[in-house]
Amino acid sequence: MPVVVANPLQVRRYAGAIGLLAKTDAFDARLIADFDAIVKLPVRQLVDTKSREIKDLLVRRRQLVAMATMEKNRLTIMPKALLPDIHRHLQHLNRQIEKIDATLEAAVRAAPEWAKTREILLSVPVVGPTTLYTLLADLPELGRLKPKQIAALTGVAPFNRDSGRLRGKRRIRGGRASVRTVLYMGVLSSIQCNPILRRFYNRLVAQGKHKKVAITACIRKLIVILNAMVRDQQKWNENMD
Repeated sequence: MPVVVANPLQVRRYAGAIGLLAKTDAFDARLIADFDAIVKLPVRQLVDTKSREIKDLLVRRRQLVAMATMEKNRLTIMPKALLPDIHRHLQHLNRQIEKIDATLEAAVRAAPEWAKTREILLSVPVVGPTTLYTLLADLPELGRLKPKQIAALTGVAPFNRDSGRLRGKRRIRGGRASVRTVLYMGVLSSIQCNPILRRFYNRLVAQGKHKKVAITACIRKLIVILNAMVRDQQKWNENMD
């Protein structure tokens, strides 16, 4: 069933712009309808049950990883008498993470519509299971959008901030943080071992770009490549530069 999703912040800003300060169900319904008539929001498909299941599992996995990280940090500051208890808790958390990983893998393998996409994405050296699950659940538009659109959706498209003669810094903003985070971690390792991204990164740094700017550009290049691979149903090869 197709739906239209409106950003609540944008709707409220629109209400402020037209001087509508009241908030009731009737006002909100009319406001959203007027906002859609002007902005022409894109029609989307509802997230299917399998995607929601994977998304929920990923959220829980991130929670467990965060708890495990906190426990590891406590190993260096807590009294020795408490260390055995922390180690036991860490073992329990790791078992839970492994259990979720197995459930995620089974869910993806059981979905025939994801079989080809899974095969394509895992052919990329930088894409591991966690990145794969995140892309499938949090970026279902992958392969359906133009390069600039997929970069903006990921939150790695630079936006201008110019006024008159002032040329402000280009900054990234918005986007889906979960996707950007897993790609960031992947790029950190890939600029050492992936020839395409390594060449691109080194070229930007040689041109005087800040290393963080170069890493962001690598994330943008990677998501554009992944988008094209899924669109064209093509596996990774070293000539994609």
